[in-house]
Amino acid sequence: METRREFYEEIPSTQDRAIALARDGASDGSVVVARRQLQGRGRGERPWVSPAGGLYLSIVLRPVTAAGPLPLAIGSELAEALACSYGVRTRLKWPNDLLSLDRAGRRRKLAGILVDLVADPLGSATAVAGIGVNARNTTADFPPELRPTSVALEELTLCEVGLDALERTVVRAVVAARRAVAEAAGARATLVRCRGLLYGVGEPVSIDGRPVGRMVGVRDDGALEVTGPEGLQAFLAGDVRVGVGA
Repeated sequence: METRREFYEEIPSTQDRAIALARDGASDGSVVVARRQLQGRGRGERPWVSPAGGLYLSIVLRPVTAAGPLPLAIGSELAEALACSYGVRTRLKWPNDLLSLDRAGRRRKLAGILVDLVADPLGSATAVAGIGVNARNTTADFPPELRPTSVALEELTLCEVGLDALERTVVRAVVAARRAVAEAAGARATLVRCRGLLYGVGEPVSIDGRPVGRMVGVRDDGALEVTGPEGLQAFLAGDVRVGVGA
């Protein structure tokens, strides 16, 4: 089956559209791209603000042999790709965000990743990976509550960012991540990279608003390890806050 690319100036959600394609049997690598989303979503059905100027895409991946570490693997591959292509250094905030320092030295969110597992008629293990990158957005494009925590690629590079070129960079990173986690040596190398990029190691963290201890690192299955009053704990999901008073 031929790989397809659907492009929209505006769409409710690239993720929802790509999931529908996956369920209809769309081939590996099929991608949905939009310049703006009206109902973009992140983890836990949280809204993903998607103003014009960003890159929003979702890609069908099949087969997927190790879905647990996939968001981290995509994050680490994307971090490397952005460093190579744009000279931007990022850190990986578990489980699915890329953070970078703005020119004032403040750590802000540059990109987010969402991976959904999908049941499809072919019977293969399938995932849809959604990636949003703040590319050419300005501060005014975001709602007031997000302006202090968001940064765009153009703000970091001080150069014009072409969305088509950025799309190719992101797609290559996603495909490379899926291939890496599919075999043992690649999965090990990916975990080493993830651990080196992980933001907050040794810092106090809260998960879903509850202080749980200090971050230790990431297990082989992608779970976050934290040590605290209850000993060593592993978390497979949750909203993480890092730092004093977490």
